[in-house]
Amino acid sequence: MKARELDSRVVVITGAAGGLGRALCTAFAARGARIAALDVDEQSLGRLQRDLALPELLAVRCDLTDEDQCRAALAEVVRRLGGVDVLVNNAGVSHRSLFAQTEPAVIRRVMAVNFFGAVNATHAALPALLERRGTVVVISSVAGFAPLAARSGYAASKHALHGCFETLRAEYGKRGLDVLLVCPSFIATAIAAAHLGGDGGGVQGPRTVVGDALAPEHVARRVVAAVEGRRRLLLVGRVAWLAWWVSRLAPRWYERSMVKRLNAEMDTRP
Repeated sequence: MKARELDSRVVVITGAAGGLGRALCTAFAARGARIAALDVDEQSLGRLQRDLALPELLAVRCDLTDEDQCRAALAEVVRRLGGVDVLVNNAGVSHRSLFAQTEPAVIRRVMAVNFFGAVNATHAALPALLERRGTVVVISSVAGFAPLAARSGYAASKHALHGCFETLRAEYGKRGLDVLLVCPSFIATAIAAAHLGGDGGGVQGPRTVVGDALAPEHVARRVVAAVEGRRRLLLVGRVAWLAWWVSRLAPRWYERSMVKRLNAEMDTRP
């Protein structure tokens, strides 16, 4: 299969003003891509433009949970840059709370951003992507294929992404559409500071990290290489690889081990 060329191609990145989003913008730009950065935080988008100082970086404010805003944002990208070659669904939020202590509204919020945000952006971009036989990238997680205690809503959103986008690949792969699911382990970004609590407020206390936290720049470079190589699944980090195999070969042991490790963060016993 021929490698995907990125030079002069249009790459749309959601959640672009965050830690991984910034790294993705830089990594794709280093391969000659033209970047369209989408984020709900307009001030952070302004800082992104100033800090990166890329000659062709289109910044568009977009609330991914709003279908109309997604359609308008992608229409602006197509109008200004001529099309879409790669869409990176990176935006996301998480929570840290036991299921019984989590209000359903919090899970709905996580699903709205992580799952429906990716659905809305992809639905709006799909005609342009099909026209150029492009790539959809979904930033998932170890929680996309294995359980993660105290984050039931987050795990649900990531599992849903796999079901949806693997089906999208099956439906449109014959028309040249590539779909890449990216499953990193813990990344050293500010998402921990933005975790929702069970009531929707903030969470006190540090996040437990299993293994060494991955540098956003490392993850971004791996994503770019996987897009160029037209990969279907990318596991980033030793923890992700171990979790993939152990959760399949010894699921009960995996659950016990995972819960034990997260007990250092909070009491996950029922």
